Amino acid sequence: MPAQFSRRRFARRALGAAGSAAVAATGLVRESRTSLDGAWSFGPLPPGTDPATVDDHQLSTVAVPHTAVELSWGDWDPARWERRWLYRKRFTAPIEPGLRHFLRFEGALTSAHPVLNGRALQPHAGGYLPFEREVTALLGAQNDLDVVVDGSFDTEVPPNGESSDGRPSGTAVDFWQPAGLYREVSLRSVPADHVRDVFAEPVHVLDAARRKLRVRCELDLARGENYLLRAEVRRGAESFGRAERPIRSPAGRHPVELAVGDLADVQLWELDAPHLYDVVVTLVRAGQPVHWRRVRTGFREARFDRDGFRLNGVRRQLFGVNRHQFYPFAGAAMPARVQRRDAEILRNELNCNMVRCSHYPQHEAFLDACDELGLLVWDEPPGWQHLGTGRWAERAYRDVHDMVVRDRNHPSVVLWAARLNETPGDAEFYRRTDRLAKELDGSRQTTGAVLQADHGTTDFQHDVFACNDYSASTGPDGRLRPELAPARRDFPYLVSEAVGTLSGPATFYRRTDDQPTQQGQALAHARAHDLALADRRYAGVLSWAGFDYPSGNGNVFRGVKWPGVLDLFRVPKPGAAVYRSQVDPLRRLVIEPSFHWDPTGSHPVGELGARAAIWSNADRLELFLDDQPLASLLPARDEFPNLPYPPFFADFSTVDGTPELRIDAHLGGRMVRSRRFSADRGADRLALRTDDRSIASGGADATRAEIRVVDRYGADRAGTPGDVALEVTGPAVLVGSDPFPLAETGGVGAVWLRSRLAGTGPVTLTAHHPTAGSARAAIEVHGPPAPA
Repeated sequence: MPAQFSRRRFARRALGAAGSAAVAATGLVRESRTSLDGAWSFGPLPPGTDPATVDDHQLSTVAVPHTAVELSWGDWDPARWERRWLYRKRFTAPIEPGLRHFLRFEGALTSAHPVLNGRALQPHAGGYLPFEREVTALLGAQNDLDVVVDGSFDTEVPPNGESSDGRPSGTAVDFWQPAGLYREVSLRSVPADHVRDVFAEPVHVLDAARRKLRVRCELDLARGENYLLRAEVRRGAESFGRAERPIRSPAGRHPVELAVGDLADVQLWELDAPHLYDVVVTLVRAGQPVHWRRVRTGFREARFDRDGFRLNGVRRQLFGVNRHQFYPFAGAAMPARVQRRDAEILRNELNCNMVRCSHYPQHEAFLDACDELGLLVWDEPPGWQHLGTGRWAERAYRDVHDMVVRDRNHPSVVLWAARLNETPGDAEFYRRTDRLAKELDGSRQTTGAVLQADHGTTDFQHDVFACNDYSASTGPDGRLRPELAPARRDFPYLVSEAVGTLSGPATFYRRTDDQPTQQGQALAHARAHDLALADRRYAGVLSWAGFDYPSGNGNVFRGVKWPGVLDLFRVPKPGAAVYRSQVDPLRRLVIEPSFHWDPTGSHPVGELGARAAIWSNADRLELFLDDQPLASLLPARDEFPNLPYPPFFADFSTVDGTPELRIDAHLGGRMVRSRRFSADRGADRLALRTDDRSIASGGADATRAEIRVVDRYGADRAGTPGDVALEVTGPAVLVGSDPFPLAETGGVGAVWLRSRLAGTGPVTLTAHHPTAGSARAAIEVHGPPAPA
């Protein structure tokens, strides 16, 4: 249970010792959040059952964030979660005069009906955006909170629609939506007079003499008095500018705007230098601070024009993917740490400069990471090929509002989707959503992805035309290869999806597929980006997709769609090699084959003939078999004339036996890196690695543990049979399959370690494979973070 706390304790943490005297006189001046994550009671709620009649002993104990049913890595069955579930929390609260309290739910699938101390709160329908309920009058020192989460497929809730036969069906949407209280829950406490919302909008960013910050606030006042509102731009202890204005307002909610000028010294938010600043807004009464609220922003100008995209006046080719937030074993119920890790992979490992949040607003921790890493974001409300009417449409309109309000302080966000993904045109409705987005935030352009078949539509109400383009032709190898429809001349133009599953006779990109199919994914992505680079009217390509994802729609195998350049476990496939290589070699020299070095296996490298692609940003590659020279290779610029770093093609069609491959990379006339690959399976070993060295206790934190079978040099060994037995010791639980079915996932996979509800200390994960041996990984579970 959350510890009890006082206004003074929170304020001291917020303001430091220097502010303690003022705090003692005036009370809490910063909002506090009490986490309600961790231990909850939970169980299914039979139809017609009043949750108040359910005894605690009928429920089990689970950790929130939580998915209502146990999930495997594939073969999800929505019939298991499409029902009502009861979550129950008993908690203490800070009951002191002058405070107002709000329950905040970051996300619940698909609808939530909260009841606090026997009083029903307003329900919420919709799974991807936060909602709050004021509970000041209902809160006591000890509190009982019941939340009924309904996971039914409700066709009145976006993105849901009807299947082709007119019946409600999860297959009417391209991604499964497992029920649960899957994002964080908290109690937000603020003074009676407080700053309810802040939007910090940089203005005249590129003109240092005129650069300023327009600060739009909403005040929530319990009484009408004279106030002073102050805004300050800070980074750490350094102040860059401030402004204030007196206010005389009656009780109620009121919009107020300030402008902080003289900001010539702030540094711009750039892709490789994403400078961030705090904006602190303080409400003052009678010379004393009543409340202050802090948001974070970055100073940048993002603009789509008919000749491409510009960040701070410099044209940047957009190079990225789409992201789904669903994970094996846990659905969407992964904590902030794990959500952030996806952004780190996309920016630091795949070199993407933009990601599309398909097809719903994603965890705010993911956006925080994008802000910090310099990863641009397309933000999108829930939608997929269905545009409803009536209540459905009003909820979609609400989603646009709530998305913009939640995310408009993130400098990484450069596009609002005001049109739902691949939906039919509706000029009246989409004029409304476009107008709404611009009223809430006039600094960003709007967009919406249309189907390739609608490329020529005249029914488009937004600023940037975006096309999910699956144009294709048949290549010399008989496989489909991507093409791009001509960029439209009447709008700035962005390819919002491409490649997908254009893998020819097979419709999957799995590690268990033949080598030409796996490598074909890398070549297809390279071709799409190369085509877009040939014409400045293309702002860029956001390919489909970053990660594999569970689905029941269309070309599915084992309940999974496989278009990701990373698998469900967040491990790069051979198809990711093109992304991994597109980086300045002075920053990181890359040697990344899009094949497995296996001359004699069930899918030998010889299947690729003379087209075994090695992706590198070097000038020249020298190849050796058993340290004997084989070939000297140059990049295939004739085939990929626009891609910064094309692949190198090698011929392994005549390789016999099990020789060792060595690749030396040369740059500027000297050898700068070398990699070796072994064909001898006798030296293969099991490798185990965690993303983090420590996680927080309390059941609401987790980290990934990556499982691989590798050769003697650490390269992946595809096609390894056998299961991996797992054992966890210490205050953590396994989120994943034990044993792990390594053969089914192509010799690579992952599980997650989640902290137990109680306990701190060392955790050891031990893995055993029948032929590759054993491996261990260790992390530490430390005490929970201090309240915000």
